Amino acid sequence: MKKILVLCTGNSCRSQLAEGYLRHFAGDQVEIYSAGIETHGVNPKAIAVMAEDHIDISGHTSNHVDEYGGIDFDAVITVCDNANEACPFFPGKVDRFHKNFPDPAKATGTPEEMMDEFRRVRELIKAYSADFVNQYINR
Repeated sequence: MKKILVLCTGNSCRSQLAEGYLRHFAGDQVEIYSAGIETHGVNPKAIAVMAEDHIDISGHTSNHVDEYGGIDFDAVITVCDNANEACPFFPGKVDRFHKNFPDPAKATGTPEEMMDEFRRVRELIKAYSADFVNQYINR
């Protein structure tokens, strides 16, 4: 079974959304992990926008990439430029993928405007995750 790591800066928003959608679209075909080059805790707004789409990530934890040193990943997906630049070396044949998504946690404005930005980024990550599963997992 393939093992895939989604890597972001703080493992609080974008990587959590991607982990949720990759698990949703891939089912039990792969093992999905997410981590950060730092840990910031799972953002409550990320949990809320995923719940709006009927995906429960409330049990997710914010993990540091070093916690997964003993896992032989088949693929690493970086979902922000910072993580892509700081991504550690993974030994073996590891497919690397990168897509820089906006950080919804940096949204400003009213509470509704901030949630709208989380929703916008959620939809970008949902589409990317569906395409990734179709092109990488189901090929």
